[in-house]
Amino acid sequence: MSILNVKNLSHGFGDRAIFDNVSFRLLKGEHIGLIGANGEGKSSFMKIITHQIEPDAGVIEWSKRVRVGYLDQHTVLEKGMTIRDALKGAFKYLYDLEEEMNQIYGKMGDVDENELNIMLEDVGNIQDILDHNDFYIIDSKVEEIARGLGIADIGLDKQVNDLSGGQRTKILLAKLLLEKPDILLLDEPTNYLDEQHIEWLKRYLQEYENAFILISHDMAFLNSVINLIYHMENQKLDRYVGSYDDFMKVYEAKKSQLESAYKKQQQEIEDLKDFVQRNKARVATRNMAMSRQKKLDKMDVIELAKDRPKPEFNFKMSRASGKLIFETKDLVIGYDEPLSKPLNLRMERGQKIALMGANGLGKTTLLRSILGEIPPVSGSVEMGDYLYIGYFEQEMKEANYNTCIEEVWGEFPSMDQRDIRAALAKCGLTTKHIESKIVVLSGGEQAKVRLCKLINNETNLLVLDEPTNHLDVDAKDELKRALKAYKGSILLICHEPEFYQDIVSDVWNCETWTTKIV
Repeated sequence: MSILNVKNLSHGFGDRAIFDNVSFRLLKGEHIGLIGANGEGKSSFMKIITHQIEPDAGVIEWSKRVRVGYLDQHTVLEKGMTIRDALKGAFKYLYDLEEEMNQIYGKMGDVDENELNIMLEDVGNIQDILDHNDFYIIDSKVEEIARGLGIADIGLDKQVNDLSGGQRTKILLAKLLLEKPDILLLDEPTNYLDEQHIEWLKRYLQEYENAFILISHDMAFLNSVINLIYHMENQKLDRYVGSYDDFMKVYEAKKSQLESAYKKQQQEIEDLKDFVQRNKARVATRNMAMSRQKKLDKMDVIELAKDRPKPEFNFKMSRASGKLIFETKDLVIGYDEPLSKPLNLRMERGQKIALMGANGLGKTTLLRSILGEIPPVSGSVEMGDYLYIGYFEQEMKEANYNTCIEEVWGEFPSMDQRDIRAALAKCGLTTKHIESKIVVLSGGEQAKVRLCKLINNETNLLVLDEPTNHLDVDAKDELKRALKAYKGSILLICHEPEFYQDIVSDVWNCETWTTKIV
């Protein structure tokens, strides 16, 4: 049964077209991976089908009484509520049904037999819904999901306005899973999740009986949970049955066949034009030339899609640092309360270190404490000499209304506009992106602007907090290559072992020094 039908969808922003006459359907129980490069319109597609954005043309048809759950990258939580309140909000419709049932019970003493039978049937239906949706074990369901995603470690009675961006995303994801909608729409759900909780989510989605559409650039994760791919490229949306690996085989084969047919047709066009040119003026061959021209005019010319610019990340090196990068002495990190035991850590020139461990242990807090952005609870940090640090933060603090050109120019005022454009283009951004305001770009495109600033500063120490969040496959592969080639030192937080294992020389497990239970 079809849950969603999208017909003849077209949409764009200004003069930048995203979809051109796209159609799509979602059937009950399908597990779909929505893939494509940064900026192809995956998040926009989610917003269109949930009616947050009105398309320029096309029809969006949902089945009646379908409950849709949407995990948006930018959803906010209501201030003043606790995490437990936010999670129990997933069951609001069940609490409303219970209230309705109690009201019906309250009226039963004042009705005749016929009305009583109708009321009893209503109550029975409501009771079935409550039982089917685990209404009487809500607290245990909340705690089960909270444990699975690591939310229990934060504390269910903590207020949501005290949470980090990663913690907020976890709460929203947990609330969505508790709602058990008929269709889940998940936009990069593994961002801000650590390895342990990604594994839990993977198992959950593998066993999920309802349909979902998943946007993810974590291909190992995506590959393990989906059975259909919709590929978004050059304003089109194409359907492929199977996993991401199956898609890649068919996609590469189709691309190769198209390129071969294109070359063959171009040669035929060249031969026909040459024949027409040589023979149209001669009486004896004029008819043959006209016949060839008619064939040319009627020919369905194959067009190859324009290749998107591939990013190039080459980090600029400053002079060498001293042997010591940093050393901590009985360092305790935290805010209102300690997040760690006393830490005695040392990093030396040339080391490339990954920090691993569950979210909420203080990995970002450690980075910021080392960099001197926040004071430690106690202890000290000694920084080495001649350090030129490049810092990539996990999330942007606020909406940025600069254009990409203005943003990079502000960092490098001595560069001219041509150089700025060239630097941004090298990071995989098109002219349309470069001239757009940062606030309207996708998460991946915004990350590329930030990387552009980072690679054009001379550094000998890179401090990177989840740099792969939002990046598409090509950008992630290129960043991995660039970090392997980088001659300086690296301190990296990343939840993808496939990304960091070939880069780093050491892995520090933060679970060994946290004060939290893991």
